[in-house]
Amino acid sequence: MSDKRIYLFDTTLRDGAQTQGVDFSVRDKAVIAAELDRLGIDYVEAGWPGANPTDDAFFADLPRLSHARFTAFGMTRRQGRSAANDPGLTAVLGASVDAVCLVGKAWDFHVEVALGVSPEENLAMITDSVAHACAKGKETLFDAEHFFDGYKANPEFARACVEAALDAGARWIVLCDTNGGTLPDEVERIVAETAAHVPPDRLGIHCHNDTENAVANSLAAVRAGARMVQGTLNGLGERCGNANLVSLIPTLVLKMGLETGVGRDALKQLTHGSRMLDELLSRAPDRHAAYVGAAAFAHKGGLHVSAVQKDPRCYEHIAPELVGNRRHVIVSDQAGRANVLVRLREAGIDIAPDDPKLASLVEDVKAREFEGYTYDGAEASFELMARRALGQVPEYFRIDGYRVNVERRHNALGKLITVSEATVKVTVGEQRLMSVAEGNGPVDALNAALRKDLGMYSPYLEDWRLADYKVRILSPNEGTGAVTRVMIESADGDGATWSTVGVSHNIIDASFSALLDSIVYKLLRDGAPA
Repeated sequence: MSDKRIYLFDTTLRDGAQTQGVDFSVRDKAVIAAELDRLGIDYVEAGWPGANPTDDAFFADLPRLSHARFTAFGMTRRQGRSAANDPGLTAVLGASVDAVCLVGKAWDFHVEVALGVSPEENLAMITDSVAHACAKGKETLFDAEHFFDGYKANPEFARACVEAALDAGARWIVLCDTNGGTLPDEVERIVAETAAHVPPDRLGIHCHNDTENAVANSLAAVRAGARMVQGTLNGLGERCGNANLVSLIPTLVLKMGLETGVGRDALKQLTHGSRMLDELLSRAPDRHAAYVGAAAFAHKGGLHVSAVQKDPRCYEHIAPELVGNRRHVIVSDQAGRANVLVRLREAGIDIAPDDPKLASLVEDVKAREFEGYTYDGAEASFELMARRALGQVPEYFRIDGYRVNVERRHNALGKLITVSEATVKVTVGEQRLMSVAEGNGPVDALNAALRKDLGMYSPYLEDWRLADYKVRILSPNEGTGAVTRVMIESADGDGATWSTVGVSHNIIDASFSALLDSIVYKLLRDGAPA
């Protein structure tokens, strides 16, 4: 292994799920895993088998990855049980993955107080569990929980814990700053001292962000010899979060000259991946996030703008395009054309840089983003907007009107129910159609009515379905008159997924716009005749 190669281990699907207000669905986990795989992450921690129904359902039908290795998380065997007879460990090792990450205590205080076992028994628990996992053919990682606190309190015992895992066959020994209280100088010193006993090419780091030092601590560990970094997208995690891979990856590659599974081309997808996660969680992206924030390369008036226009290096530490971001000059935004060209190429749309339609499209993007649209998590809507501007989207059908009624009443059994009914009028060619359908809610009713009869296009929609629906209020201070953004994720029988967006003061209208985009994109992708 090259001394410059750093392996990336993402824990978004497990540590990230512990973030307050975050509750991943099985579908969410699959989408995130696919994005991590496209980036080039080496390991994706899928979750903890047996811990909850969502993780169990995800492990039961793991999506196929082309680069990353799914990893199951669990803990070492319990006191008084053999490794082969521990239900928790058995569930972890029974997962259909090639790698497992087992967590064990490395702080004598925790061993005595939290576990209530002797130091000798703790070492045996580590040895037995790691050896058993290795015997099952699993690539085994050992997360040394509270390692840095343990090392500062009793370095001999903390070192004995990691050496026990190493001797038992662990591929990676991961040193964890579990409560996030260690500072970078301490991390660098302790990792360097540990690297004298654990080969650096088997040493990893896992940091929490309770002192806002998780990224700095991870970089300090790499400087001291660690060759694996664990973290999450956007720094998700319990309490103050985990080390943020979105800022770690470009720093490792662009600043420290190290190699990761994320190549230079994939690095350009970093901004997209970060914002995609926020949209998935219906959260506003952090405008001031390093590398990927909307304001990360923003310049406002005065000497800064003048200097940047002459040479961006005056006030930009990297070219924003390297991470898929763009420069934004507040008083005169001049960086949109290149960004849109990149997005068009990604969608397979060829257009000359000097085509007048490109300038118009750039202005449309800016205007729509000002209104509240976002295309980082809605690639299908962006592609449709671009193709419409270029005259490449046929008018498959025309919506003449729609109506939605919501009735709240007691049914024959006296139970209070809410019934939604939608009517959609549509023209297909020379044929004018009207469909009526009921649904669980107004959007479901609209969906049912719209696809009920689209004439010649109905067969194309037989395998089309809505996979997810998310709503975000963009102007909460306006109360019930706020602007609403709706994101819809769709899927079909071929396993394809795509996302569309709609924005309106009316949540139903925003939903209908996103729904229409989804249907048109499906027809366009499948080559439906105009």
